[in-house]
Amino acid sequence: MTPRLLLTALAFVLVLTGTLYGFGRNRWWQYEREMQDPVNDPPDADKDAEFTFARLRYRSPRDGFRRARWGTDANKSERQFIIALRRLSRVNGKSIEQIVDIDSDDMFDYPFLYAVAAGDWAVSPSQGARLREFFERGGFLVTDDFHNNQEWARFMEGVHQALPDREADDIPNEDAIFHVVHDLGERVQISGYNIVYGQPTERGGTDGPHWRAVRDRKGRIVVAAWHNQDLGDAWEWADAPEYPERLASEAFRVGVNYVVYTMTH
Repeated sequence: MTPRLLLTALAFVLVLTGTLYGFGRNRWWQYEREMQDPVNDPPDADKDAEFTFARLRYRSPRDGFRRARWGTDANKSERQFIIALRRLSRVNGKSIEQIVDIDSDDMFDYPFLYAVAAGDWAVSPSQGARLREFFERGGFLVTDDFHNNQEWARFMEGVHQALPDREADDIPNEDAIFHVVHDLGERVQISGYNIVYGQPTERGGTDGPHWRAVRDRKGRIVVAAWHNQDLGDAWEWADAPEYPERLASEAFRVGVNYVVYTMTH
């Protein structure tokens, strides 16, 4: 074998080995460069369950080569939440998340979608039509980690691609979503990791935390918004001694309620 052929064969082996290693380490290895905090798969990653936590992969003008806005806190955040979901409820959750691309009909297989930093998303008319069909089929989208009025306006631009005649309102305290499992009558603002440095808000989101919803014509919540909050950070850093335990615990309880609401309404 000539040196050139030897080098070519060696390169092929290295690429193949890297691909196989990546798949075994993290189910979503092909998206790792877009994720902020990718982690290894747990031993039961291949085991099916009754509920799958699905994260929405969307496009943003703020996406970079090494990071994408949809991948903020991914995927350590949701994997730690899934552990909490299993412990704090009777939901049989799959131990790893599903990444659902906004351009794929795969979203119709996962009635619960989670989108991070949706104040930076760009939703096309065709993507909006797919989301509208998702909602009409009973789907539920919860959005997290976006702040200030400008990001809220961009978020609603995306919502209006799917639901042009719907607006968002603050969820009243008596709504079932706050009481379906845990009683969240005394809700608190869930700050991101920046709270460790004495900063409870992010990117100018100082007008208070909001728990908002867009409803369908029957009154069912189809889009929920954790505005001026960062529950994903609370899930991600729940194992960090410096992050406040009270906020991590509250974030887990809120997430559990929203998941169970999805499955029962």
